[in-house]
Amino acid sequence: MRTPLLLSLTLACFLSVAAQTPGIISTLEVYDITTDTRTAVYTEEAHFEAPNWSPGGEYFLINQSGGLYRIYMDGRKEKLDTGFADRCNNDHGISPDGRTIAFSHNLEAGPDGWLTSCIFTVPLEGGTPTRVTENTPSFWHGWSPDGQHVAYTARRDDRFNIYTVPVSGGEETALTSSDSLDDGPNYATDGQHIFYNSSVSGSMEIWRMHPDGSNQEMLTDDEYSNWFAQPSPDGKHIVFVSYLQDQGSAHPAMKEVVLRLYNLEDHSIRILCGLTGGQGTLNVPSWSPDGSRFAFVSYRHN
Repeated sequence: MRTPLLLSLTLACFLSVAAQTPGIISTLEVYDITTDTRTAVYTEEAHFEAPNWSPGGEYFLINQSGGLYRIYMDGRKEKLDTGFADRCNNDHGISPDGRTIAFSHNLEAGPDGWLTSCIFTVPLEGGTPTRVTENTPSFWHGWSPDGQHVAYTARRDDRFNIYTVPVSGGEETALTSSDSLDDGPNYATDGQHIFYNSSVSGSMEIWRMHPDGSNQEMLTDDEYSNWFAQPSPDGKHIVFVSYLQDQGSAHPAMKEVVLRLYNLEDHSIRILCGLTGGQGTLNVPSWSPDGSRFAFVSYRHN
């Protein structure tokens, strides 16, 4: 069983998923790893989170105040029709074939609504959601390369572990079974690994495993608290958020963080940039289709 402290930190982590912090200026930015340049795309005096880059590169998909929105390259903002799902959190992403969006939505409102988080899909153009997971809470994080499965974090028996399920629905499969928090699973483009973050070592580090949960391997081991590894389309890198100070099992917003790039060929890690962020900055797959850039959100107080 978890210690009370670890459980409280874990609960705080997921409660913050749905929160929309007032008095915040959010900026959607793009980082180019080939030129090491950072470009602001869209700024709003409001709180939004978690950009996905559309397959054609025309827009970004974000979440804000329970809805999903497109932010176009020219600054236009457009709400996506998600039907009854009006409590969407920052777990959303576009399928490999570019036709479907998977997202997490709280079935119930209120402070305990996160306990009812459930995964749905909707066509890319919007429409009526289709339920994927029967059990709650479930928090989407990744599509399999063939688009047949989704990977997610779920609380079962008071433990947060990583699961997969057919996108058409059915029985879920547990990939991890630790008493520590395992979170943020996302498939490599070639399908050979699932990247995730885990505190099983005593600190929050980036890990990877085979898609069946075998061969779990810790990739980072340093002074940072590391979250949400996002593998590049070319299979050469992962980008992730690193808190400068230990956060236990939480990933709070409005903290000093750096974005770091892990080279999967030589296992080197370099700091790309620093910012105020954390929760909402890089929770979901956000690479450009060609793998040269990725999107993220930085924050500042109004």
